[in-house]
Amino acid sequence: MNVTQIEYVQIKTFFHNTVSLLRQAGIPDPELEVSLLLSHVLRMDRTAVLLAGEKVLHEEQCEALKEYVARRLAREPLAYITGEKEFWSLSFTVTKDVLIPRPETELLLARALQAIRGTAGTGREMRILDLGTGSGIIAIVSAMEVEAARVTAVDRSYKALQVAVHNAKNHKVSERIQFVNCDWLAGLSTATVFDLVIANPPYIAEEILKIPSATVDESLQPEVVRFEPRLALDGGHQGLDEIRRIARQVPSVLKYGGWFFMEIGADQGEAVSAIFHGVGVYKSLAVHIDYAGLPRVFQARRA
Repeated sequence: MNVTQIEYVQIKTFFHNTVSLLRQAGIPDPELEVSLLLSHVLRMDRTAVLLAGEKVLHEEQCEALKEYVARRLAREPLAYITGEKEFWSLSFTVTKDVLIPRPETELLLARALQAIRGTAGTGREMRILDLGTGSGIIAIVSAMEVEAARVTAVDRSYKALQVAVHNAKNHKVSERIQFVNCDWLAGLSTATVFDLVIANPPYIAEEILKIPSATVDESLQPEVVRFEPRLALDGGHQGLDEIRRIARQVPSVLKYGGWFFMEIGADQGEAVSAIFHGVGVYKSLAVHIDYAGLPRVFQARRA
């Protein structure tokens, strides 16, 4: 069976046949992907989809599923097809203007929130800066998790900020987040200092992005190279250009004793530590390991 042969079939038949198609195409976790596609088209949660296996798909549902499966086989990310992605057990709208939220970013956020909770005074307002907010996940979860937080979310992509604002409104925290369209700190006043700065910059080396064979690298799947926004991926030479800029600029807005956390590439721990050490105003430099055992989260503190 191929995607053009989907007819009036039971949900369980579509599920098993499409799982086989995705598996043959080398797409990871095909069972999860097909269940999410069915959940999206049928507007049912995944448990209900599994329990409705005997139900027959009607024509409109079949046509939608044909289109979505064809797009997935072309390696378009599932999140762009459905327009949503789960992060922190919450649903966020995503478009092709933003990166798709990933598990390593949850670790970044968890580490940052742990640090800020350790320094928060009772009832004191905590100012958090989110650099490269994208879909807004870091800013929004920070506002939800830290009751006294006032968050500033920065992105140089205006279209990405529109997605972030939409998500903030959906999660009812937009009144505590200021969205700024600028290049890192260019649009911020140095009169404002932050207790915590979290950054998720572009950190993929431009050298890798220019090599066609990079699409077979397990860290750069076709979904990333072909579909996700290059502006949010390309970190310049060795993936460190934007990181160097951030390291130099952040001290102007980070309070003394304030924390800085950043997502980095799995091979960048030593280089990033050297960059921040060279600036001369940071202490408590450390790199945290992610759930796959890779160094992914860098931390520093304003001396």
